[in-house]
Amino acid sequence: MKVAGLGFRRDVTLASLREALLAAGGPEGIAAVATVGDKADTAALKQLARECGVPIRAVPIEILAGIDTLTQSELVAQKFGTGSVAEAAALAAAGPGARLIATRVVSQDRTATAAIAEGDGP
Repeated sequence: MKVAGLGFRRDVTLASLREALLAAGGPEGIAAVATVGDKADTAALKQLARECGVPIRAVPIEILAGIDTLTQSELVAQKFGTGSVAEAAALAAAGPGARLIATRVVSQDRTATAAIAEGDGP
């Protein structure tokens, strides 16, 4: 199961989320998009999920905090306890044995990040 993890600012646009996802490898074959739980209701994320025809997986911040990521952001680490929300969300939602197949990429306006993981599913 392939999952796209997304990290973003609250004022993110659909275009920025789409750009980050495309830079990470695109929506082809993904089974879900995932992000930190308190942002799962964001309008732009809901639009992206509808566009891709996949559900949104909300990952509790406590779960994200325990996940080691390949890329590191000091700001994200201080706020969420993990180096990359996109990578951690993708890994958590892809299930046991998940591995990153695309590390975090950032949209040009720096409001969205995306990463893709593959695993055995929840």
